[in-house]
Amino acid sequence: MEKARRREEETESSSLLSSGPPSSRGKTRDFTTYLDLGIAVVVFLAAWQAIFELKIYPYFLLPSPAQTFSRLAALAETGELGSAVVTSLERLVAGFGISLGIGIIVGLLMANFKRFGRTMSSLSLGMQSFPSIAWVPFAILIVGLNDFGILFVIVISSVFSMMISTYNGVRNIPPIYLKAAKNMGVRRFSLLGGVMLPASMPSMMTAVRQTWSFAWHALIGAEMLFGLTLGLGELLYYGSEFSEMDQVIATMLVIFAIGLVADRLVFQRLEDRVRSRRGLMNQITN
Repeated sequence: MEKARRREEETESSSLLSSGPPSSRGKTRDFTTYLDLGIAVVVFLAAWQAIFELKIYPYFLLPSPAQTFSRLAALAETGELGSAVVTSLERLVAGFGISLGIGIIVGLLMANFKRFGRTMSSLSLGMQSFPSIAWVPFAILIVGLNDFGILFVIVISSVFSMMISTYNGVRNIPPIYLKAAKNMGVRRFSLLGGVMLPASMPSMMTAVRQTWSFAWHALIGAEMLFGLTLGLGELLYYGSEFSEMDQVIATMLVIFAIGLVADRLVFQRLEDRVRSRRGLMNQITN
């Protein structure tokens, strides 16, 4: 038995040494990811330019990459782009933060009270099936044609995702964790914040990324239809109204870039850090 255990320890140590330190593996993975993204961007721009040169569509319907980036630079010089980005991000941060707070609290309560959880899970799934743009007329009539209406659309379109994910994440906690905490005298509400929330954190980080995605989609759709102070949605809408496809595509590229940067530099790294602390990074790197 002693010899077998030593052999297992030697095998594990040799595999860890051969795979390299975690920091080097993480840097290699990040470099590969950015390289793949760079290649994808180059291929996309080359295909775009090729379609433009073939004149499959008129130039006013599909401008060239050069024309689009020229329009993007013009929007940046006039300050319209910067103002639109700041306005949209302010709305997004507010709505996303509210969705996270409400979703986590209600999701924990759903997991702790079974009857309430069964009722709210069915209701949440039904509400989540609504397209975010379907809430815009309701928000305009009930809340008003203002920033609070846009905030309402963002929250109502994303909060149920966080709620359901928190509920399911807590339900998938190994029962032994809860039994051990109860045996040590942990009370119900202390169990929520002290055991359930930390134990479900890895799965909840995926839920946070999904909630961010729903909030981002809802924001752009609401801004297009509300037509308030300048935001990315309004910029996109005005370009469509005046048939300025270079502005439409330029705005779409900015929306895509913000979503990509936020996911890679914020949410992906946060999720990796949580998984690393829980010893789950091998599920990502392998």
